[in-house]
Amino acid sequence: MDSCPSIKNVLLLDSEGKRVAVKYYTDDWPTHAAKLAFEKSVFTKTLKTNARTEAEIAMLDGYIVVYKFIQDLHFFVTGGDDENELIIATVLQGFFDSVGILLRNNVDKRSALENLDLIFLCLDEIVDGGIILETEASIIASKVAVNSLDGATSLSEQTISQALATAREHLARSLLK
Repeated sequence: MDSCPSIKNVLLLDSEGKRVAVKYYTDDWPTHAAKLAFEKSVFTKTLKTNARTEAEIAMLDGYIVVYKFIQDLHFFVTGGDDENELIIATVLQGFFDSVGILLRNNVDKRSALENLDLIFLCLDEIVDGGIILETEASIIASKVAVNSLDGATSLSEQTISQALATAREHLARSLLK
């Protein structure tokens, strides 16, 4: 367990630093107030940076924070100061990309709130109890899509819409090549 890389938390905040989706995996922040204070300090420290094209890394209160922004959403993954930054960045990129796939590249606060269940399922597929399970975005998104079928109105309708969306994405990629 000590040699296994682990994550302290994953934060998805809006452009004002308010929670969209957060998940804590350790008791480093035992109270709700401590968690909110940490989120505010992370947001404040990273606010002036431009982490839109690639992930940035910061040290904050003895933690490594890797973060990336898209439109009005701020993605953060926190690890201990003894963790490998590249592993934390890989977790961030997997989360970032899988959310993009699940929201059909319409990644903004409104879409995220409308699909909050998918985002939490995504977090559950990536990290469990702080242990990293998966970082490949396409695998994460496909597992989330299968899990979200349980709540669909009609299994056949959901499968057809997913098939059409996948076909659309493949066609778009082939045209861009």
